[in-house]
Amino acid sequence: MAGDWAASALKWWQDAGVDTIVGETPRDWLAPAPAAAAAPAVAPAAAAEALPDTLEAFQAWWLAGDLAFAPSAGRVGPAGDPGSGLMVLIDMPSAADVAAGVLLSGEAGALFDRMMAAIGRGRDSLYLASLSPARTAAGALDAAAAKRAAEIGRHHVGLVRPGALLLFGDACAKALLGGSVAQARGKWHELETPTGKISTLVTIRPEKLVSQPGLKKLAWDDLQMLREGPQP
Repeated sequence: MAGDWAASALKWWQDAGVDTIVGETPRDWLAPAPAAAAAPAVAPAAAAEALPDTLEAFQAWWLAGDLAFAPSAGRVGPAGDPGSGLMVLIDMPSAADVAAGVLLSGEAGALFDRMMAAIGRGRDSLYLASLSPARTAAGALDAAAAKRAAEIGRHHVGLVRPGALLLFGDACAKALLGGSVAQARGKWHELETPTGKISTLVTIRPEKLVSQPGLKKLAWDDLQMLREGPQP
C-alpha cells in the first residue's frame, strides 16, 4: 500500500512538471479548530431554516431530506474523516459518481487521489463533500439553487470546522466566495460560517485537469499553498 501511495504521488508530481519538492517539514496547521465554549452550534439565521445542528444529523438529512434543488434519487453522501482538518468541496456528483455511489470516481477521481497523495493525503485523511447531494437534470445549479446550496454548504462547513477548506471548480467558488476559479485561486480566503471563519482555497476541478492537462501546474501551485497553510 505504501508503494502504491508513493507511486501515485510521484505520478502527479511528474504530470504537474515538478522537479523539486520544498517544505518537507510536517505541519499541524490542518488540525481542526477547537470548538469555542460559548459558540452556538447554529447561527440564528440557520436555526430559522431548521437545518440539523449536528454533523451526524446533517449527513442523514442530506441523503433523505427535502431539498428543492436536489432530486431525491441518486444522492451521494460525504465521505472520509471530518476530524482530519481538511474538507474538500465539489459542486455535485457526476453521472459516474451517482452510478458508483462515491464522489469523484472514475478518471477524475483517480487524478484527485494522485493530487491528494502528492501532499500526503488520502481519502481517509480528508472529508469530501458536495454542495448538492444529487446531480440535477441540467448538471448545474441555477441562481436560486446555488444561493440555497451555498447557505447549506456554509452550515455544513461550520459543523465540520476544518482547519482548511479546498473548493473545486467555478460553481463552488462562485457560490461560496462570489468569484470564479480564475478570480479566486492563488490566495487564501476566509469563509464565513455559522461557527466562525474557515481558511479557504480554490483550485481547478479534476475533470477539467483531465481534459486540459496543461493546467496541472496551476493546480500544483494551489496544492503547495494548501500544504504550507495560511501565512501570518
